[in-house]
Amino acid sequence: MFQRLVTSLRFRLVARQSKIERQAGAIPYAIVDGQIAVLLITSRSGRWIFPKGRLIDGLQPHETAAHEAREEAGVEGVISDKPLGCWRTLKRRGVRLLPLEVDLYPLRVTKQLDAWKEQSERKRHWASLREAQRVLSDSRLADIAMKLKELG
Repeated sequence: MFQRLVTSLRFRLVARQSKIERQAGAIPYAIVDGQIAVLLITSRSGRWIFPKGRLIDGLQPHETAAHEAREEAGVEGVISDKPLGCWRTLKRRGVRLLPLEVDLYPLRVTKQLDAWKEQSERKRHWASLREAQRVLSDSRLADIAMKLKELG
């Protein structure tokens, strides 16, 4: 709880000094034996996250999220046009911290590719929601992922 407060305060401070960058991300999921499983990927620094990226000109945010899922995680599927939530985080670019707001869209995986664009840069791992809560780099990501239970 204390870490969330500190992160929130840091975000607000940095957001006053820098423009907030909007991004879109996907929460790839599948139903396995009646349970929700989510696909996690590593960031380039090795933390477990969901695929995300800058908005792409000519694409809607949910389409950008699907594009990032294919590039970063090697999956395709059916994506919702309604986000599950918004993840606020800070990203280091050089010596600067930049505030990001990432809308996260659920993507029901229908195809997992054997080879994909960023395969050499990332690991991927299917996890239960409980495991995802333990290993995701930010507990707020897990909170948003838990909303998959509400999709029915």
